[in-house]
Amino acid sequence: MLEKSATGVQPAPSRPPVKSGQAESLTERMDRIYDAISRRAYELFERDGGVDGNDVRHWLEAESEFLHPVHVHLEESDNQFVVRAEVPGFTANDLEVNIEPRRVTIAGKRQSKKETKEGESVYAEECSDEIFRVIDLPSEAATIKVAATLKDGVLEIQIPKVESKKATASETQAA
Repeated sequence: MLEKSATGVQPAPSRPPVKSGQAESLTERMDRIYDAISRRAYELFERDGGVDGNDVRHWLEAESEFLHPVHVHLEESDNQFVVRAEVPGFTANDLEVNIEPRRVTIAGKRQSKKETKEGESVYAEECSDEIFRVIDLPSEAATIKVAATLKDGVLEIQIPKVESKKATASETQAA
């Protein structure tokens, strides 16, 4: 599908997968990330000679190697929420968006591998980037009819709100 603009024909923004309801693997994913950060923090501890007092620095350094910050902007209108997340370098296939009634989860992982050969020497480099962000919504959202687009490194998720039930006035009579 193509969209026309004033500058010519542009490819339509890609759409990451959006899942509604409870994320089955959310806890497992968090545990896996936590374990990986713990292992790396311990490696950094050992690298520095096992000296106590640097645990926070080691943890933050390990965390920065595994997780990249995701800057998020949440807008609320009368009928919907709009979440914009900066995810530069990620494609729609790299991202997973999970919508729950009061929470949005954005997770993504990408891997790249570069290999060069010079004569008999082979140099291989692998890189992995992972993001994980949970956004709590101020009120309940509908988990159906959610739209997500990814364009120029910005993920935009439009989430309709649950229609509020109008209070019906009931009169009570004294007996």
